Parts: sequence; structure tokens; C-alpha cells
Amino acid sequence: MRLIRGALDMTDNIMATEQYNAPTENLNRAQDKLVLTVDSLSITTATGIQLVDELSYELRQGQTLAIVGESGSGKSIASLALLGLLPENLTIKGEVQLASTAGMSQLPIANDKSRNAALRAIRGQRIGMVFQEPMTALNPLHTVAKQIAESLRLSGVPKKQWRATSIALLNDVNITDPSDKLNRYPHELSGGQRQRVMIAMALAQQPDILIADEPTTALDVTLQHEILALLNDLKYQHNMAMILISHDLNLVRRYSDEVIVMRQGQTIEQGQTSAVFDQPKADYTRTLIQQDFGQALQPVADHADGPSTVLKVSNLNVQFPIEKSLFGSTKRWFDTVEAVDMTLQKGQALGIVGESGSGKTTIALALSQLLGNQARVHGQIVVNGQDISALSKKALRNFRSQIQMVFQDPFASINPRMTVMQIVEEGLLVQGVDKDARQQAVMESLATVHLPSVFAQRYPHELSGGQRQRVALARALIMKPSLLILDEPTSALDSTTQVTVVSLLREIQQKLQISYVFISHDLKVVHALCQHIMVLKQGACVESGLTEDIFSQPQHPYAKQLLKASSTQ
Repeated sequence: MRLIRGALDMTDNIMATEQYNAPTENLNRAQDKLVLTVDSLSITTATGIQLVDELSYELRQGQTLAIVGESGSGKSIASLALLGLLPENLTIKGEVQLASTAGMSQLPIANDKSRNAALRAIRGQRIGMVFQEPMTALNPLHTVAKQIAESLRLSGVPKKQWRATSIALLNDVNITDPSDKLNRYPHELSGGQRQRVMIAMALAQQPDILIADEPTTALDVTLQHEILALLNDLKYQHNMAMILISHDLNLVRRYSDEVIVMRQGQTIEQGQTSAVFDQPKADYTRTLIQQDFGQALQPVADHADGPSTVLKVSNLNVQFPIEKSLFGSTKRWFDTVEAVDMTLQKGQALGIVGESGSGKTTIALALSQLLGNQARVHGQIVVNGQDISALSKKALRNFRSQIQMVFQDPFASINPRMTVMQIVEEGLLVQGVDKDARQQAVMESLATVHLPSVFAQRYPHELSGGQRQRVALARALIMKPSLLILDEPTSALDSTTQVTVVSLLREIQQKLQISYVFISHDLKVVHALCQHIMVLKQGACVESGLTEDIFSQPQHPYAKQLLKASSTQ
């Protein structure tokens, strides 16, 4: 269920990424063979809104082209257009040519009936794609083996070779014990493992071009380097070219040869990665490169057991069953969290960091009493002087307003069929608050997260990622909690929106004196928001203390490695 990596392995990975520090080296190694040209690609909605405006570029074998920009800049839909994966109500113009045995052949990109038939031989076999969120891109009802076999079938591999070829592909993407992973379902894999399965599926058809759409969005810093270094190595092994779509400029700088900076469909800047980053010409590019997350609020003096203590956790242990007997009783348990202690004062923020599978989210679910019945939880969790594990179900239901949680993916955690008004007021509705008071509270909560009151009648699909995250935040704040648990609330957002959300959280923390438990793999965000930090590894706390102390003088080798990986991005 999680990806466990030793300190030595991680150090090797980080050293490997440090050695690969010159984007121009890729350019020198790239062959001259032209594999793709895009000329004046434009995408327009039925109402005349220009989503992509005159995008042009060339892609050569062995080259990585990065397309960067904020949410809504057009970077993803420009690549989906190459495969004919856009809705039919969009108007697509321009010329796209793909290398063939007879030279460059034109791809049909305009929305018409003949496009799908013409592109069927291109999708996967000539142009492969790794989608942004593997948990939604993979089928939750099928095993890894069945999903890779589907790609192999499409590429004409005989059925008797499927298992051996699948194991070879999983070995290529560095998945340990591949024969075991073939029998697992997506939910039984860690985020890094799911992303590797997606890459293996894309490679199964041996494409000439691989499009990687935000391949590291929800991964911790060490895995981000690992996945992109893997993609870079596979690119050379399979003689591919790659289009890397990302909002993470630090990773783009390290792993691409050329870069296109987009904003609201426009190409703002384009050129060799080293030149664009060293001497950006556009003000917008400079703004993206020099994002400032600001400083965390100053910590106040701790009072271990005084009235200002909002959260006190003692010897928290969480276990999950990994083997059951024939009659359903559990034979073996897996220790996900071991002997974790924490104390959090009013108005303070505690950042919990660590690699995938370290137990961060499990702790969040334990604090909010959202773990399933199968989990075995020991230890004491005291919120505002109340041991919440001692509460009855009815008492806990009433107490829940004091502990609220904001989840990683707001689009998955809010009901798409409800308006913003209905989403935000839901907690008050359960408590029996009358309609006028609920609507007034919703307007106040939306104002707190800087959303206009007219948004109350909108649906989630009508909002941007940052706006949906504000709605999720407003839903939590309307309950007036003293403890807010935030699980990766900025991981799926572009850097500009991340800065805005962090600034908003800091403002709310100061204004309402709410305490945060902030879980993130982005150490820049943790540094900018949290006064205290806890470093987890394999379910155990290896270091904790003031954020500034740990960032300036980490003591544990693993904490040093995490900070080093973050600083070398």
C-alpha cells in the first residue's frame, strides 16, 4: 500500500538528479530527426473564447519540450488536441505534422467525423500520454495486469506474452516485485507506484512521442525527481521525444531542453530552457520564476497544558489488517503510524512532511476520526481538553464542528450536483440552523475566503481549481472550528494560485486564531505557513521542532535528505 525507500536509495536518487543539472546536455544528445511540428494551433469555444491562440513549435527525437503556465493557460488542451481528445463543441485550427516513413504526414485535428478514425492508429502507438491523476485515469475495478494487457493487446502483442511483457515494463519503470503488483488494484498502490503503472501502460505501445501531463503533481519531492529522472532515462532508452506539461518551474528547469510559457492561451515566451530561466524576457515569466510565498506568522510561547493548547496527541498508533484468516479474523497487522506525539497551540500551524506512505494522511484521518472500522487506533487524542476517542457517536457528532478537514482534491470532495451555497451550508443544515441564518453564514464564510457572493449559485465545474479549494475551505470555516486539518490543499494548484491560497490561510490563521495541522510534500509552502514541523518516515516521527530550526539545522539524516532534495529542485 505504500512505497518504502531506504535512506541510501533516496540519497542515490538525489545524487543522480544533481548530476543531471544541465538542460543543454539533453539538447546536445538529442538527434536532429524532426518528429512533430505544430503550426498556429488555435482552439476556440462555441462562444468565441480563445483557449489557445496560434501555438507553434517543433519537437525532435530525444528532446523534452516543457509547456508551463497557470491553470487555464491552455497547456493541457493544446496537447489533448493532438490526439483528438477535446469536446466536439470546440473549434480547432492549425496544422500538425507527424514524422512517418514517407516524411512528415499531416494529422487531422479539426473536429469532424473522420478525425477519430484517422487518429485511432496514432493514439498510444505513435503518441502516448501519461495523465495528470493516475487514481482517476486508472480503472479502479481492474488489476494492474488487466490494464497493462489492454495496451499490449492494442499494440498487437500475443496474449501468451502479456504477463512476461508486463513484468518487463514494470521493471523498466523501477517497480519492486512486479509480479506481485500485477495482481493489485490501483487503490492498493502508493501514488508513486500508480504513476509508474501509468508510464508503463504508455510505454507498452512503444510511442515515438510521450506527453506527460503534470506527472508529479501529487508526489513528494523525492518522488518528483525520481519520476522525472525515470522519464528522462526511458526517453533515451526508447528513442522518444517528450512533451512535459507542468506548473512546477523548478522541475521544468532541470528536466527540459526547451520551454514554452503560456498565459490565457497566449505564448508569452519560448526558447531554450537555460536561456528562458537565466534571462527571461517577459515580466510574466519573471513573476512565475520568482514566486514569493511570504513568511509564517511568528510563533508564540508554548504552554504545554495551559488553556491555549488546542491539540495534544500522545503515543498515537494506527494499524491496518494485511492478512485475514479463512473466517475473516485478522492474522497480521501493518503498523502505519507508530508512537506519534504532538502538541499544537491556539493560532499555530504544525506542518507534517514526509515521503509517500509515511503516514501523513493516516494521522489526519485519525485526528478527525475518519478512519474506517478496520483500522486499529491506539493512543490519546485530546482536542480542547476533550479526549475524542472517549466520546460516544452522538457526542462525537456534536463535537465534530470543532475539528474540520480540507481534503487534497476539492473536485472529488465536494458534491458536483450541489451549488456552492448548498455545499458550504451543509454542516449547518445538519445542526438544524434555520435558513436565513445559514445563508447569512455562507455569505460571511465566502467573504472570509475572498469569493464574491454571486459564486453562491455556481456549481463546482464552473470554478477554477483555486476557487474550488476556497469553497472547500469556506465549508470548513463555517463551522467555526478551533482545529483545521489541511491535507495537501495546494498540491494540485499552480504556483501563482498556491501563493494566493497560502496567503489566505495565513490571513485566516491570524484573524480567527485557528490552529492548523498542515500536511504537504511542498516544503516551500510548509516553510511559509507553519511555525512547527514534524518529519515522518515509515510511520514514525524522526524529527520535530520549530520550522526555522529544522530548515536551518536539521539533525536527522532523513530530514537533511528531504531538505536537500527540496533545495536542489
